[in-house]
Amino acid sequence: MHRFFVNNESLCSTQVVLTGRQAHQIGKVLRMKPGDNIVVLDNTGFEYTAILTKIDRREVVGELIYKQRAQGEPRTQITLYQSLLAREKFEWVLQKCTEVGVTDFVPMVTERSIIRRPDAITPRKLTRWQDIVAEAAEQSCRGRIPQLEAPVSFADAVSGLSSFDRCLIGSPQATGRGLREILRAGRAEPVAVALLIGPEGGFTDQEIALALSYGATAIRIGKRILRTETAAVVASALILYELGEMEVECRN
Repeated sequence: MHRFFVNNESLCSTQVVLTGRQAHQIGKVLRMKPGDNIVVLDNTGFEYTAILTKIDRREVVGELIYKQRAQGEPRTQITLYQSLLAREKFEWVLQKCTEVGVTDFVPMVTERSIIRRPDAITPRKLTRWQDIVAEAAEQSCRGRIPQLEAPVSFADAVSGLSSFDRCLIGSPQATGRGLREILRAGRAEPVAVALLIGPEGGFTDQEIALALSYGATAIRIGKRILRTETAAVVASALILYELGEMEVECRN
């Protein structure tokens, strides 16, 4: 079934009302009819099955028939600190990492970023990025829309790492313990993980040293060098896999 995030004003105990872009998509793009079912999500972790009772240009109304907790949210909260990239690559990271299970995105300006100032990102661009994340969350059966924070400098990013259970920074020079050992070190499995991914060309030695001084651990993803946008997706998936939240199901 098609899935739509809605705000509190659109949802009551017995029905949901969708307007604007969502009403257009249901009526004109998907060409749905009264009697069809959709899933609406309240962005707090619950989803509702609704049967459509009214469809017109401006408004779609559905009767709520079933409520349950959404199944697509991981226990582990991954905050991805992603260095700002070219537009297409950064948007790809937002989309694919939302599908994988990242819960929070923080765009980051690093020494080798193509964008040199956090305030270079306009409100219009942030709105576009938020739309990309929301659409990816709907498509991938997420129960919450990942949070997209305002861009920050690298120094500001690493200064807040103490609030996380584990902090990981991608570095091709990393050696030593494997990802599983790092994640499972300590008495309890991590709930909040910070993942820092650099730009094309990677972090500078000074940036890695600064992150390590704030408690981060350098990690290397295999023996091959990945593009930065690939590294973000692969590292996020590996974290969730190692913590038992990304199982592969096979059928004969």
